[in-house]
Amino acid sequence: MDKSKGMLEAEISKALTHWEKSYLGRGSISVKSDILRDMIIVTLHKILTPAEYSLCKDKEGLLSVKQNRNSLVESGLEDLKEIIFSITDQKVISFYTDLSTQTGERVMVFKLSSNLENNLS
Repeated sequence: MDKSKGMLEAEISKALTHWEKSYLGRGSISVKSDILRDMIIVTLHKILTPAEYSLCKDKEGLLSVKQNRNSLVESGLEDLKEIIFSITDQKVISFYTDLSTQTGERVMVFKLSSNLENNLS
């Protein structure tokens, strides 16, 4: 692979921002991707709408927002796996995600089929 770790991380962040906007209808304020061994850890900042923050003021609303947002992301999982594969040439073997309703931050973890970091300069 002839791309640096930083170049790949930037490309992943850009692609996931584009996916968010086209699939979910809006994107986060900022995205940071980190390649660590056989994982790609993506942090997306300020993903919730003002209405969702308002809903999160009680436990029922908070759980509803988390469930709905996670369901939306999970429904696009095949697209996400394809994006990661097209950029890294690595197959995604598992995917984890959660969001903080207090900070509006989502974390995504893509577990890859092999140690991508070892293959990078």
